[in-house]
Amino acid sequence: MKFVHIADMHFDSPFVNLSDKDILGDLRRLEQRKVFKKVIEYIKQNEIEYLFISGDFYEHKYVKSSTIEYINNLAREIPSTKIFISPGNHDPYLKNSYYNKFSWNENIKIFHSEIEKIEDDNVVIYGYGFSDFYCTNCEIEELKIDNPNKVNILIIHGTLDGASIEEKQYNSIAKKMLEEKKFDYVALGHIHKPDYKEKIVYPGSTISLGFDELGEHGMVVGDIQKGKLELEFIPLDEETFKEIEIDITNILSKEELIEKIENIKTEENKLYKIILIGNKNIEINIKNK
Repeated sequence: MKFVHIADMHFDSPFVNLSDKDILGDLRRLEQRKVFKKVIEYIKQNEIEYLFISGDFYEHKYVKSSTIEYINNLAREIPSTKIFISPGNHDPYLKNSYYNKFSWNENIKIFHSEIEKIEDDNVVIYGYGFSDFYCTNCEIEELKIDNPNKVNILIIHGTLDGASIEEKQYNSIAKKMLEEKKFDYVALGHIHKPDYKEKIVYPGSTISLGFDELGEHGMVVGDIQKGKLELEFIPLDEETFKEIEIDITNILSKEELIEKIENIKTEENKLYKIILIGNKNIEINIKNK
């Protein structure tokens, strides 16, 4: 059984930390659409049976109806692929949410605030969705796998082993408890850094949301059978974020600093943040463009 697992797309995010930098916010929102189209094209070309979307798919407060239509239209292009969405803290299943009021394509299943079980061929898929912007107990501890001979998959948004008060507000789940449940695959969302070395997986945010999310972003592709799991991370984001530090301790003029910056070797399709470190000997106005 082949599947694609994505999370934390955050469609129509305001990109607060980028929107004051010319049109970076607008470009990132366009990139979200391009990347999701890539996901759909990959599914079509490789005849993927399942698409798991583990929450924060869109921004409830900002998402446009045109974006929802765009998502749904792309879902129609893969009618044989079963799509499962587990709403998270940024896209909870609310009374006035698009998850509730929009007429989604028939191959899309959206989980609610109680754990549901979907049996399909040799696979059993369990899922849970946030019903508010916070969740402190999804009652996953009470879940029992009925048929351990089948492939059992859990799709959920949350924090593994949340220790702080803030982490516990976003559906803190004990990793040891999940392991004891003996799921064959756990499709998580919420943490934006990929972690796909075991069967409890965060694919990370599908595109980078800013300079606090350096490196590659994309999707996890899996092939699963009972007792066998193969995973691959596929980068999708055309632009990645990178930070460069410059020590200005021995720089004595603005002209010298500008020359130092201009001599930095840069790569295409990378967005750079330059961080000045050391002792400052000149006045620097970072607001100048």
